[in-house]
Amino acid sequence: MAEHLSWSREGNSFVAPLALSYPYSRTVGTQLSRFFMSLMNGRLEGTRGSDGRVYFPPAEFDPISGERLSEWVDLPDTGEVVSWTWQAEPEEGQPLDRAFAWALINLDGADVPILHAVDARDQGKIQTGSRVRVRWASERTGGIGDIACFDLVSTAEGKK
Repeated sequence: MAEHLSWSREGNSFVAPLALSYPYSRTVGTQLSRFFMSLMNGRLEGTRGSDGRVYFPPAEFDPISGERLSEWVDLPDTGEVVSWTWQAEPEEGQPLDRAFAWALINLDGADVPILHAVDARDQGKIQTGSRVRVRWASERTGGIGDIACFDLVSTAEGKK
């Protein structure tokens, strides 16, 4: 271990490597279990709040009343880009190995956006209002990664 430690004379500081990890597992409960199972089966489901808003990913509790949400809503695999930013240099562990957009996406029928990757292939092709469709992972395991990313269907002006 000591061979990995060093002292910097210029910065007057001690340098040591740090490996951060979370070596535990967690159960997600009945609400999120249903959500993850629906993703594994290629279905999108949200929950409806007391004010009628549909949450995707589903909320477990109503943000207004605090009550557990139990009304499930089937959603289509299409939506609209609400906001986005370009990831020119993907990092290890990100959804795509080439440049892509991170976007807030409102699925059709949902009122609360989800943050996910859009494989726009070119920064000039995506914009607020662009239409997108889910690209499912080839192997699904019951997690948010079952949505591999979103593909552009059309831009806000209707061009692909």
